[in-house]
Amino acid sequence: MARNSILSCLLLIVLGPQVVQSASPDRYQGNWPQWRGPAGNGLVLHGNPPLEWSEGQNVKWKVPIPGRGHATPIIWEDKIVVLTAVPVASGPGAAAAEAPAPAAPAAPPPRGGPGQRRGGGGFGGGGMAPTTDYAFTVLCFDRATGKTLWERVARQERPHQGVQPSNSFSSASPVTDGERIYVSFGSQGLYCYDFNGKLLWEKDLGKVNVTFGEGSSPALVGDTLLVVQDNNADSFLYAFDKRTGREQWRQPRDEGSGWTTPYILEHNGRTEAIISGSNAIRSYDPATGNVWWQCSGLGANPVSMAVADRERVYLMSGHRDPAGLAVALGGSGDLTGTDAVRWRIARGTSYVPSPLLYDGLLFFCQRTSGILTCLDARTGEVHFEQHRLEGLADVYASPIGVNNRIYLAGQNGTTLVLEKATTVNILATNKLEDGFDASPAVAGNELFLRGRSNLYCIAAP
Repeated sequence: MARNSILSCLLLIVLGPQVVQSASPDRYQGNWPQWRGPAGNGLVLHGNPPLEWSEGQNVKWKVPIPGRGHATPIIWEDKIVVLTAVPVASGPGAAAAEAPAPAAPAAPPPRGGPGQRRGGGGFGGGGMAPTTDYAFTVLCFDRATGKTLWERVARQERPHQGVQPSNSFSSASPVTDGERIYVSFGSQGLYCYDFNGKLLWEKDLGKVNVTFGEGSSPALVGDTLLVVQDNNADSFLYAFDKRTGREQWRQPRDEGSGWTTPYILEHNGRTEAIISGSNAIRSYDPATGNVWWQCSGLGANPVSMAVADRERVYLMSGHRDPAGLAVALGGSGDLTGTDAVRWRIARGTSYVPSPLLYDGLLFFCQRTSGILTCLDARTGEVHFEQHRLEGLADVYASPIGVNNRIYLAGQNGTTLVLEKATTVNILATNKLEDGFDASPAVAGNELFLRGRSNLYCIAAP
């Protein structure tokens, strides 16, 4: 099978309450090609990372990461790719800009700080526009040792708008097809590199006005790269030829600021790119940009990514109007208010972290907190609800599932490991000297945690 068809093949992994591995090359095992893993749902079918760790236990290596970014690393074979935005030490605000931000509630009112100025040409609403340039940087590390293999500055410029304290200027995660690395820095450009760090193509999609800063990650569908650009001006879904960067189509979106990432699935031979929105959830045909179906009622400012089984797709928002919906697959047209909406909930839903669907159980945090709910995905029946997890503070990272465990990382440096079960059973509480906004990644028996200051490889000796 050609390497560039691997990810397309793996889109089928997600389609079942019991996750089923599709026919994929053995070489795919042990890789993490995008933000939420092989199938974009946070699940790993093969792997056994450590249950317990600390700064002095099961840390294979730890390397400092300059600047700040919330992008989850991607892993392909022997290489790890991480994105970051590094303030350029050319002004009085540079040192303050590089310091990790403290944990903060989601969507706070605008506020300033050293090295930032209010406004930003009328853009933004989540913070102060910087007074220093940033180097938007791609880093590649050796998976075995953590040694830096190469570093590329995609662009150096001063961002035109600020971000809220809980966001960063590099929050979108890269994606790979095993041959190329696709990188979005939002208003600072879209880039394609090979695994030796050679720039193959780049695109400038212009500056956007996004309240609280940008954060949507690109997604691959076969030979097409999808990029969501929701903002307070004109919003679009773009499709590019992944090999050349040529624009294939763009579809206007009736949405304001948004941060969600497309979720790709295949149902009854139809490929769909499902994207949340304040005005409507929409399922797009990746080949044309046409809308297969849409459904309103999710609530304002959806950030989290959808998950699905063979029958339904599950979506959430947790900002001002908490909502969770289960929508039947296979529909067409406007599904709002129809029986295609199988169930709906209005409390305890996630704002930033995406839900985890694991063997028919739907796990999700309340807003951005360590308060966990578990539902029966098919019926919406509650197994446990709004359970506060001891030791876990604010949660922006999305949970992952592997080996019948759930790994949930917090901003306070604690990662809980829970049993995949209908009751709460904490298997381990692990503390590191860092804070975690980026979602964990698993490759084989190794767990990778991108902190505010360091990248950790967690592995048993």
